[in-house]
Amino acid sequence: MPRRSIWKGSFIDAFLLRMKKKRESLLNRKIWSRRSSISPEFVDCSVRIYNGKTPVRCKITEGKVGHKFGEFASTRKRRLSRTNIETEKKRGKRKDLIGV
Repeated sequence: MPRRSIWKGSFIDAFLLRMKKKRESLLNRKIWSRRSSISPEFVDCSVRIYNGKTPVRCKITEGKVGHKFGEFASTRKRRLSRTNIETEKKRGKRKDLIGV
């Protein structure tokens, strides 16, 4: 489901449009524009998407076309829920939480 009106087209930053023309320059490029859409020209390219702290490596596949770059670089740290921590205590995987 597109978020923009169809007559406007998908949003792609100007510097990404310039990079599309030079296909070899797309390999391992840092991308700060998380709001830009992924176009079919980016398929099979490896890019690094900035998440606010460090660039996250991402391989662009056909399934990612039409999505935004920012969807594939999480800006939040993953935390285990309380139930997962308790089950790992029982198994002995998280020794740092037990105090050993």
